Amino acid sequence: MNKLMISVSGVRGIFGESLTPEIAVKFASHFGIFCNQGKIIVGRDSRISGQEMFRAVSTGLMRVGCDVVDLGIVSTPTVLLAVEESDARGGISITASHNPAEWNAMKFVGENGMFLFPEEAQRFIDSLNDPIEYADRDKIGKLTQDREATKRHIKKILNIPYLNIEKIRLKKFKVVIDSVNGAGGLISPRLLRDLGCQTFELNSEPTGIFAHPPEPLNKNLKQLEEAVAAHKADIGFATDPDVDRLAIVDENGKCIGEELSLLLAEKFILSKIKGDIVTNLSSSMASEDIAKEFGVKVHRTKVGEINVGKKMKEIQSPIGGEGNGGIICPEVHYTRDAPAGMTLILGYMAESGKTISLLAEEIPHYYFSKDKIKVAPDQLDSIMAKVPEIFTDHKLDRTDGIKVLGDKFWIHLRKSGTEHIIRVYVESDSLQRSQDLCRETIEKLV
Repeated sequence: MNKLMISVSGVRGIFGESLTPEIAVKFASHFGIFCNQGKIIVGRDSRISGQEMFRAVSTGLMRVGCDVVDLGIVSTPTVLLAVEESDARGGISITASHNPAEWNAMKFVGENGMFLFPEEAQRFIDSLNDPIEYADRDKIGKLTQDREATKRHIKKILNIPYLNIEKIRLKKFKVVIDSVNGAGGLISPRLLRDLGCQTFELNSEPTGIFAHPPEPLNKNLKQLEEAVAAHKADIGFATDPDVDRLAIVDENGKCIGEELSLLLAEKFILSKIKGDIVTNLSSSMASEDIAKEFGVKVHRTKVGEINVGKKMKEIQSPIGGEGNGGIICPEVHYTRDAPAGMTLILGYMAESGKTISLLAEEIPHYYFSKDKIKVAPDQLDSIMAKVPEIFTDHKLDRTDGIKVLGDKFWIHLRKSGTEHIIRVYVESDSLQRSQDLCRETIEKLV
């Protein structure tokens, strides 16, 4: 049986095995107490286990006196925005993001509409051993529904002040969207139609039975590539099940890689608003090139959108995110938001008059190789301990895992917060070099 994963990112496991309704009730009850028994907003992605998870979560919250607002199936950024714009004390997004369909998870949101800051998350984790004080019978919380959160989210995106929405609408872009049977099917096509796009939908029904592996990587997007080519579309978008990551297919039916999503957004927004960029240690070196072009700096954080969002808020950055397709547009809110990202990319195309492939060509190009080392949980630390021993001649950054810095390359190794694996990310000035460095690193460690 897989081990339940508890971290500052939330609690995650295979539903019915390591993550059961009883466990969800317990965590929800503790979170309700952590939030001082206030109103809690709850949304979920489309996973088959989502309904049972919601019943458990809402039960746990109401038993300690929290009123629960049920958003239904919505994107994770919709949950966070709903919390931010309400008087709720917090929120819970029931989603395992890019994990396979048998997984589920609970992500905990603070009253500011952002995931718990690391220090807050640790305090919550530390409180899990405290006794649960249940509410008296007459003080049990109430359950209400809110089915307008997605509408409000779309409205906020359409009101991004520096975007020329009418120019996007006049272009009447042909767009193919692949929502992988996740929550995206309930927001992405609707937003694209509001933007005047002729929209072709793939896997929009939110069944939770994913049509292909749910992570929006190039190798998983063949159906989207074929559909863009067949429809002679201007662009294709793919999202993960909870709609916070965005991948792009160009007009030639070629997936350009999720790293380009953030880089394109950076270049477009910096042409509008000058300010420092924030991204994580595993994102592309091209951000430094883009920042230099506009006379600003790049701030690097630990992996995890909350680390990026927190730093963005601190320095009032106009754009940031993660190289896994996670675009953070603070004009909407400080969380990764694929629908907002789609709108920014379409705005860039509309205002530049260029195809997405031409815009991608203008981005300084480096080459990624990504892999993972799957090991038993008790071997993770011993493998990480080998890294300094095999890179004795290189500068090491230990901000988050270990990042090896070399001449026109870097290698980032870190334990995943969502799976029992060590992620290995490599970027260099050639694809062959990146692939070789990635393979050689793994061979030396296992």
